[in-house]
Amino acid sequence: MILQALVEHYEDLAAQGALPRPGWSDANISYALYINDAGELEQAVSLKQEKEHGKKKVLAPRSMSLPAPVKRSSGVASNFLWDNSSYILGIDKKGKPQRSLECFTACKALHHRLLDGVDSPAARAVLAFFDRWNPETAREHPALADKLEDILAGANLVFRCRGGFPQEDPLIRDAWQAHYDGLGDGPELVCLVTGKKGPAELVHPSIKGVAGAQSSGAALVSFNADAFCSYGRTQNLNAPTSKYAAFAYTSALNHLLADRDHVGKIGDTTVLFWASGGQKTYQSAWAACFFGAPTAYTASDLQKMMLDLCQGKPVVFDETQLDPSTTFYVLGLSPNAARLSVRFFLRNSFGNFIRNIQAHQQRLEIVRPSFDKFETIPLWKLLDETVNQNSRDKSPAPGLAGETMRAILSDAPYPATLLNGVSLRIRAEREITRGRAAILKAYYLKNSHPDLPKEVLTVSLNPDSTSIPYNLGRLFSVLEAIQSSANPGVNTTIKDKYFNSASATPSRVFPSLINLAQKHLRRLDKGLGISYSKQLTELTAKLGEEFPDRLTLPQQGAFQLGYYHQTQARYQKKEENKNA
Repeated sequence: MILQALVEHYEDLAAQGALPRPGWSDANISYALYINDAGELEQAVSLKQEKEHGKKKVLAPRSMSLPAPVKRSSGVASNFLWDNSSYILGIDKKGKPQRSLECFTACKALHHRLLDGVDSPAARAVLAFFDRWNPETAREHPALADKLEDILAGANLVFRCRGGFPQEDPLIRDAWQAHYDGLGDGPELVCLVTGKKGPAELVHPSIKGVAGAQSSGAALVSFNADAFCSYGRTQNLNAPTSKYAAFAYTSALNHLLADRDHVGKIGDTTVLFWASGGQKTYQSAWAACFFGAPTAYTASDLQKMMLDLCQGKPVVFDETQLDPSTTFYVLGLSPNAARLSVRFFLRNSFGNFIRNIQAHQQRLEIVRPSFDKFETIPLWKLLDETVNQNSRDKSPAPGLAGETMRAILSDAPYPATLLNGVSLRIRAEREITRGRAAILKAYYLKNSHPDLPKEVLTVSLNPDSTSIPYNLGRLFSVLEAIQSSANPGVNTTIKDKYFNSASATPSRVFPSLINLAQKHLRRLDKGLGISYSKQLTELTAKLGEEFPDRLTLPQQGAFQLGYYHQTQARYQKKEENKNA
């Protein structure tokens, strides 16, 4: 299903001229080697272009359509008409001159094999270059002097002769296409993507751009141990894919990854998304709504668009009409050594995805402190609530990002790992932030539990709730406020010492805390003391004669929500009094 969707995307983009035909791919080129008809190197010219990189402008290699690169591991294999200095010039900075010479020899042999007999001045010039070039004296060549350091650092090179690039010559293009189409010595098998019978591709092209994966590229389809193989097949023959399908899906994937404006990152997961038909505007709208990408629209404009899409109404974004019924895909990839792990792959209409996101945001909605700048809580911030911010590695647990995002986009129950992560942080830090309270509320709204009634899963304080755990949390907040009022600036509060035990074993803690509060009340002025006494009386009346011995994990969630709601209600009242 993933490969089929990617092949379809490639065909959409190829029809628009955005991707090259099979046998060709985009490569980042830094320098052009100008040669004359006799194959003499006359100069090396930089092809780098100025591009925006954050707030700065940097020089970046130029993207060019060139013959598809070979798949390299540790062996020597040359690209056609372009490569790094090891292959084109026979020199590099790796300190292995013999291997560099082998690379140059392999490159020379490939070009002779493909271009011998091609009646083209450009072809003859390229062959003449390889015949007369001497790697042993290459470092002293005057045309390379001022650029040698950069060239040897791994820059990709192409040829230029007679005012053009050899890859633009029709005869040379035909020679390459004939060579490429004849490649592949795999057995005749039915392609799992196209359904057609033909030679299966043994090794698929590399995928580049997944965060954390090898910079040289990683494999999406790969078999590296006998345990993964069957029927005596080796390598990718266990998932037979035709040469065309392998080229198409990897081209589409690399194209998506190269477009950094439309790539998301959640935890260790790189998130890609695209619409059927290849319209980029859907990607821009998704990036703006879900990942906060820069846009000319305000937050309220985006919210209005999302609401219209949820109702099945088309909207106009960047002068393009977005149809909510358009098929949309979301793919999450994580690094795994030289291979890629698929965290999730989801297919739905664009409108349904937006509807699921809206439902998630509604579940998350909870009273917001005045200092919190986020109107809605983004996914990355939710995941941060499960991480110890004092640790060196601030990444969420592996797989958590993918599990949570899959739950959001498919409107499925949230993963238990999300609740466990938040519960651990609350116990360790004794702090209920807006994000943690929102996660508790959203989790139990979606993953309902009899120990946590919906009457406590409200946006703000519910003073009418009869839930004992919820009111215990409210009571603890009031007791903390009494202590703070009686001892301003106290170093250690009851929350620091008793929050965890109060939420887990109330009967062991609350009697002592209430006795302590009575002493604190005597130190307050009459008006404030009466106010707090009324709150204590009101809450203890809802708790019955005895405190519970133990609270279950969901009941502890109700306790924590009660504490958060009561605390925020107190802060809001203070702000209202200041503004009055």
